[in-house]
Amino acid sequence: MLKHLFSVTALTLAFSVGTATTSSAQSTTKTKSDDEKTKMKDSEMTTKIKVADDGKTKVKAEAADGSKLKATTKPRKGVDMKDMKMNSDASTSGGTSGAGTSMSGTATTSGAGVMVGGAMMTPDKDIVDNAVGSSEHTTLVAAVKAGGLVETLKGAGPFTVFAPTNAAFDKLPSGTVNTLVMPENKQKLTTILTYHVVPGRLMAADLKDGQVLTTVEGESLTVMSKGGSVMLKDAKGGMSTVTIPNVVSKNGVTHVVDTVLMPTK
Repeated sequence: MLKHLFSVTALTLAFSVGTATTSSAQSTTKTKSDDEKTKMKDSEMTTKIKVADDGKTKVKAEAADGSKLKATTKPRKGVDMKDMKMNSDASTSGGTSGAGTSMSGTATTSGAGVMVGGAMMTPDKDIVDNAVGSSEHTTLVAAVKAGGLVETLKGAGPFTVFAPTNAAFDKLPSGTVNTLVMPENKQKLTTILTYHVVPGRLMAADLKDGQVLTTVEGESLTVMSKGGSVMLKDAKGGMSTVTIPNVVSKNGVTHVVDTVLMPTK
């Protein structure tokens, strides 16, 4: 939904001013909102978001150390923005979840981290460095590099990333991935990738049935939870299941998913 890559990155950074916000900090976040404005405040940062009737979004953030950031985003042409508002639930939900959360996939957990794709994902590494070690996420890593999002996802965050496996990308029509990583398709690739990122650190226990998450791309994902499984419904009605939850990194958390999530464009 963001018209330019720089606007996407600016919006991401608006949620990343200062140091990373932990789950405990999120639990004390104060939120005030109405139909057009949302204000989020905690010990680390104050963020104000205003959405105009035409979909134009203004973000202002000020960290505890006095540093400030402003960003403005505009909707894509042809997309009706009247009913789309910034939802603060995605970035203010508190709580943590243990390794006992039931999901459809399997993962080896230990005090040091979670085993994904033959490698141990540890909380002392950032999201990108952990992903690079997974043999099941080589396509995602290549896409992140092609989309120019490595430095963003290595930033302070925190971010919640829904990470499709290689098998998830294989479900796309033949040739899709090779086409997306071409330089001329960088904006489209960035749109899809940022649709898998939500500001804030959301553990599996924070994802409630019916919850609407506003992604960095700007469009929403809807959480569907049933029988211990967590699924995400994308803007096109597609469903993706979390197979390995709570892969904690120093700048956020990753949930492995079995299907690529698709925005409207």
